[in-house]
Amino acid sequence: MNILFVSDVSIHDVIGGAERVLFEQSTRLTRNGHHVHVLTRRLPEHEAEQEIILGVHEWRYDVDWTSPSSFLTSTLSYGREVFESLQKDHSFDCINFHQPFSAYAVLRSQASRSIKKIYTCHSLSFEEYRSRNPNPQSITEKASFRANIQGRKRLEKKALIASENIITLSEFTKDKLINSYDIPHDKIIVIPGGIDLERFYPVADRMKIRKHLQLPTESIILLSVRNLVPRMGLENLIQAMKEVISRVDNIFLLIGGSGPLKDSLTSLTRKLGLDNHIHFAGFIPEDNLPDYYRAADIFILPTLELEGFGLVTLEALASGLPVLGTPVGGTVEILEKFDPRFLFRSSRAIDMSDLITETCLRFRKNPDLQKRLSAQCRHFVEQNYSWEKNVNDLESVLLDNLQKETP
Repeated sequence: MNILFVSDVSIHDVIGGAERVLFEQSTRLTRNGHHVHVLTRRLPEHEAEQEIILGVHEWRYDVDWTSPSSFLTSTLSYGREVFESLQKDHSFDCINFHQPFSAYAVLRSQASRSIKKIYTCHSLSFEEYRSRNPNPQSITEKASFRANIQGRKRLEKKALIASENIITLSEFTKDKLINSYDIPHDKIIVIPGGIDLERFYPVADRMKIRKHLQLPTESIILLSVRNLVPRMGLENLIQAMKEVISRVDNIFLLIGGSGPLKDSLTSLTRKLGLDNHIHFAGFIPEDNLPDYYRAADIFILPTLELEGFGLVTLEALASGLPVLGTPVGGTVEILEKFDPRFLFRSSRAIDMSDLITETCLRFRKNPDLQKRLSAQCRHFVEQNYSWEKNVNDLESVLLDNLQKETP
């Protein structure tokens, strides 16, 4: 098949879950013998308009970032222009949309009408926007905020309606699509995310890795890798640590990630007197991430909202690292399947501190329990999640749609 992925993110740098899914699917389909291309916007860090990455040809259209209106106008114009040029040269069999802006640029072209299309929905665009941006104060700001939300809804709905099938990584996101856009149940296919079991695996000697990363060798290490944005719930986790350290000796929380809340989170840590118990590692590069999982004892996922799936949960479990997570979104689907006792009662700080404390004390009392649990985490992921299965299921959806007659 000649496959075109249309996305608002790039596989040049894998910095989040959306990039990871796009990277794994596009590169693995290439290894399966398909001709795979990615059409996306050109980001400031892109040195060229095109690049070949592990056999995938990524094409980038220019964007004018001067204002919201220039951003939208240039996206729709240049995105369509580059798509039409690619379609002439490659005659795509199918298109897999991954986000709404680039998708709508392609849909504005007559050349896209006869091509089979599916949409992979990681999260709802308007909800992400609402979560990332603070509540507006002035009348002008409120009007702009509402316009942005309504505009994203319109673009996303058009792309969803134009697609033969919609793929989500979780039942949680499927339900959101049905409730927000009235999408028919049978149009949506749930294909859970996967994990690279060769990159993420347990090790016997964690102390060696801790020394290399300059982490405390004798402490219980909690790890959370999150973008430093409001929906991730890191404020509650930091508040929870105040109670945890009063009940558990020699405990250390490592927070990896970058984002706009860095200053306020470090200020909160200082205010609570937790500087010796919490360390902000900043953005952790993909190549270094596996070692951070292997160095830790417990992974904490304190998300408040919009956890569409949670690839970090699988990465941690594959590394033999137990995950304690809030009962939000796709986290529930993973941890209920593994062991519901690892779900916090809520996202409140008090409920997090209770379960963190209980788990740490259990590990201190019975070190063999931690070893057995580590093996169970790994086995669970091996049995239930892989990128091979994810990509094979995606491939089947694409092939099934190609065999259907175009109305």
